[in-house]
Amino acid sequence: MKPASTIGPLALAGILLFPHASHADTFPAARALLETRCLSCHNPDKDKGDLVLSSLQSMLDGGDSGAAIVPGKPAESLLIERVCLPEDDDDIMPPRGAVLTAEETDLLKQWIEAGAPWPQGITMAPRPKTALPDWNAAPDPEIASIEAFPKQVTLETSRDFHRVLVLAHFADAATHDITRQAKLTLADPSLAKLTDTLLEPLKDGSTTLRIEYRGLATEIPVVVKDAEKPRPVSFQLDVMPVLTSSGCNTGSCHGSARGQDGFHLTLFGFDPKGDHFRLTREMPGRRINLALPEDSLLLTKAIGDVPHTGGKLFEKDSANYRTLLEWIQAGARYDSDDIPQPTGITVEPPQLVMKGEDIEIPLTVRATYSDGTDRDVSTLSSYSTSNDNSAPIDPHRGLATSAKRGEAFLLARFHTFTEGVQAIVVPDDLPYTRPELPEFNYIDPIVHEKLNKLRIIPSDVCSDETFVRRVFLDIIGRLPTTDDRAAFLANEDPNKRAALIDELISRKEFTEMWVMKWAELLQIRTFNAGPNQVSYKAALGYYGWLRERIAANMPFNQIVREILSSKGGTFDSPATNFFQIEQDTLKLTENVAQVFMGTRIQCAQCHNHPFDRWTMDDYYGFASFFAQVKRKPAEDPRERVIFDGGGEVKNPVTNQNAKPRFLGTATPDEFKGKSRREALADWLSSPENPWFAKNVANITWAHFFGVGITDPVDDVRVSNPPSNPALLDALAAKFVGSNYDIRSIVRDICNSRTYQLSTRTNETNATDERNFSHALIRRQRAEVLLDTISQVTETPNKFKGLPLGAHAVQIADGNTSNYFLTTFGRATRATVCSCEVKMEPNLSQALHLLNGDATHNRVQRSPVVKGMLEEKKEPREIIDQLYLRTLGRNPDTTEVAALDQEMAEAKDAGARRRLLDDVFWALLNSKEFIFNH
Repeated sequence: MKPASTIGPLALAGILLFPHASHADTFPAARALLETRCLSCHNPDKDKGDLVLSSLQSMLDGGDSGAAIVPGKPAESLLIERVCLPEDDDDIMPPRGAVLTAEETDLLKQWIEAGAPWPQGITMAPRPKTALPDWNAAPDPEIASIEAFPKQVTLETSRDFHRVLVLAHFADAATHDITRQAKLTLADPSLAKLTDTLLEPLKDGSTTLRIEYRGLATEIPVVVKDAEKPRPVSFQLDVMPVLTSSGCNTGSCHGSARGQDGFHLTLFGFDPKGDHFRLTREMPGRRINLALPEDSLLLTKAIGDVPHTGGKLFEKDSANYRTLLEWIQAGARYDSDDIPQPTGITVEPPQLVMKGEDIEIPLTVRATYSDGTDRDVSTLSSYSTSNDNSAPIDPHRGLATSAKRGEAFLLARFHTFTEGVQAIVVPDDLPYTRPELPEFNYIDPIVHEKLNKLRIIPSDVCSDETFVRRVFLDIIGRLPTTDDRAAFLANEDPNKRAALIDELISRKEFTEMWVMKWAELLQIRTFNAGPNQVSYKAALGYYGWLRERIAANMPFNQIVREILSSKGGTFDSPATNFFQIEQDTLKLTENVAQVFMGTRIQCAQCHNHPFDRWTMDDYYGFASFFAQVKRKPAEDPRERVIFDGGGEVKNPVTNQNAKPRFLGTATPDEFKGKSRREALADWLSSPENPWFAKNVANITWAHFFGVGITDPVDDVRVSNPPSNPALLDALAAKFVGSNYDIRSIVRDICNSRTYQLSTRTNETNATDERNFSHALIRRQRAEVLLDTISQVTETPNKFKGLPLGAHAVQIADGNTSNYFLTTFGRATRATVCSCEVKMEPNLSQALHLLNGDATHNRVQRSPVVKGMLEEKKEPREIIDQLYLRTLGRNPDTTEVAALDQEMAEAKDAGARRRLLDDVFWALLNSKEFIFNH
């Protein structure tokens, strides 16, 4: 017999609460035991021996060997017989190695002898072995607080219900589901029926639900409205969610382009009226049988009574079955036009930190509707995870389980809405103590909090020598001169880093860097497509317009407002070139969403987006803002005039003109005399816009870290969440608070400890590339690399339209390039995609640096080595200067020894010159020069 201690986290004292309990009190302890030790093999999803123990009726029905229990008669109950078999018997329950103790067996006998009391409405479910003790166990000082979801419950109509979820928050940030272990009590039980954690309405009024757990307590308000008012089953609000949550209208089933087995539904139900027709009229009397509703194929296939390619979807006694049956019995009607429509969903808890494997935490989903009501739609939602290795989730029940260490984003989809929560999984036995770290500004505590949940210790702050090179390259795209470096290192002011950042931000090179960045996104380039051309004069004017505004530090939302509302000639009003560069209305719509909101809505052109919130109504409603953009020739054949005229966009589903619709927020019925574009420009650039500030903040962050908080930066969607949502929110809020000042957000980022971390990793953060626990080694982008090579070799560049010695970052036209820039991935500006800029090293780049004119010819033409030799400097001093110019450091002892030996073997001035040129060439080809670190 195994000792009682093997029960584990449930704690024997928590189970054996009632050794001499009254009949009514025997159920809780028996339930905890059965859910922990028996239900994993005997539940509706896994009915070993055809035996299910989740309800009293299923116990009485029994399995292959008969009824599991005989109430009042333990000696005649098969359950007791099986748990009392010898340990080596093949039929023992639970299987050998996990047999019950004598005390546990006695507990089951007491329960059965008491008549197997079972509170109405209770359904048992497997309880993980990692479950915590019950509510009345001794307080645990490691549990800091408990939290209930939803934060308030409103029950409307007699059909409404809400399940409550309760989490324990530990001092180390871990979370644990204690829903079934907590004690829930209604202050006024006459208003609502509480079954387990399920609330159902009884009569109108307000009360509170008190939740207690091991000395901790919390309360949530409960409001009941229209408790006796029935709510008929709705096709759109009830039937369609059943079809979606059951997977009927997915791309792999009836939602595919050709349907399945002759039956076609629209993908995720984007056309409910068309789906209703196919269900009710396409095959009269078969899919829906109004005379014999239970014989409808819609039902018989779903419960497995009739062969179904998709298999059995749900049980005959399930809520889904009852919904479909009731709808058919009521005539299988389509809804009236005035039914309330879903307006959004909330998925909770917002974040899970699961410590150890096999921790189970369910999600709860609440939908809000246009009439102000809400519903618990957890059972009508479908679920997915971004990382099955760390946090797999039951696609129908929304139960997440911890597995291997890592992060996952858990998605819930209901109707056209998809939202998600972040799940972090860390090992239970991981040695970790949260370090006490200095925080330079508001960015650092947010980053540190996320790292603490991941049990990651950030790297140390980089040296001054590293910082000065990094910040010069990032802010102005130039290397510090030897004088710049020396002055910074000699400065003993503790605030010298902040002072340097301010000085660099004020330089014209800063403006040039950010003009280049936004010129890429705005696709500033020349092309000749007859009347649709963008001439060099137009492109140059557009670039100059942008440069003037960034140099003047114009609020960035004002720049965007001017672009989107611009009218006039492409010469006189350069911002109008934005509408000349892309003239297809739908493509223009997609570009605006991608550039200024960071989101790709292309998928919603043909169907509701399968991995995001956007619908076809959203897509064509947004496109209608640009349907009235018109173009006409100007006097100069190279110029076009942009103006607003008539024009509409049709929604292909309704074949009606789409009404202008802002993305993700409410749209006013009329724009008070403004054109559509002017209204859109005001909305997009307003502080209330949920996308714009975050997008600009994310683009800026990615420039300095090599990876965005959301990455790629122009693929913001529910299924590609930010790695640190709180950080992105904070940056966006500061950006708005600074009146959209790009310099302000750059200053905040560069002054943070997070930006100033070393690239050297420790054992906790060596594999981290998304949470900013250390600096990433980043290759210089094409323009910057060419400029730094030119800088250190003192060999000027020449580009079309620019004077000799101009920088590559100053090139206005995206079609002006050379072999070096093309090889190293300069953006062609043909699309707005962030992927236009290629930062990945490749063989062509290496060969060009080794054999091309980028380094070899420039070293030969460079006056640097020649000049120092003419100044009679020693070879060792020249080598030091070359290291400082290129790498920003002196050679180390190993390098000095090797170079001194080589120099000693150089017998004449010519040999020494060739050796010094070789050293210069080697430094320019080194990874340390090419990369920013």
